[in-house]
Amino acid sequence: MKLTADRIIDAGMAVFAESGYHGLSMRQVAERLGAHAGSLYYHVPSKSALLQLMADRVSRQAYDAGSAALAALPGQADWRDEIEAQAVTLRQALLRHAGGAIMFADSPKVLSAGALSLMERLLRTFGAAGLPDAHLIVAADTLLSHVTGYVLQEQSESPAVPTDPQHIADLHERFPMTVSAATAYDQDEKFVRSVRLLCAGVGTLIEAGRS
Repeated sequence: MKLTADRIIDAGMAVFAESGYHGLSMRQVAERLGAHAGSLYYHVPSKSALLQLMADRVSRQAYDAGSAALAALPGQADWRDEIEAQAVTLRQALLRHAGGAIMFADSPKVLSAGALSLMERLLRTFGAAGLPDAHLIVAADTLLSHVTGYVLQEQSESPAVPTDPQHIADLHERFPMTVSAATAYDQDEKFVRSVRLLCAGVGTLIEAGRS
């Protein structure tokens, strides 16, 4: 098949999912495509350019999904609903790609236009809600960092879970609140609640700015 930038991005994301950042190379991408590494450079000039395109694809998918979710909100929705819609769709977009959170975490470094679009929309949402300018970038960056960190944990390899009954009973006895909290919600509900908690904090800053 003819080489295209899209095919190279597809292959790059597959290699990244298997080998991570340090294992990604143009040579490996070329091998996956059954091509010579030199032929890739006509479409994608470098590994850094490929990483930018990969991050941009994930970010743009998240942006488009967020746009659809925002358009579907009811007329009485407020800024909290808008923030939640953007956060939920970003998490879903990252989860669709193995290593998606790592790619997104690096997106500001490679100046991904898709990632910058996500940040811009968050800033506008918080600004329209009345958040003072001095808090805008911190609020948006905190939310994006939270989503990224949450998905990084979800996509990390899980260690072996202890199965010894006595050990488990000991953990329940020593850390009753922590063990109980760990099973209180599934990952989806826990995520939504965490976003609402962040919004509650932002809400206090908005109210303080109005007083």
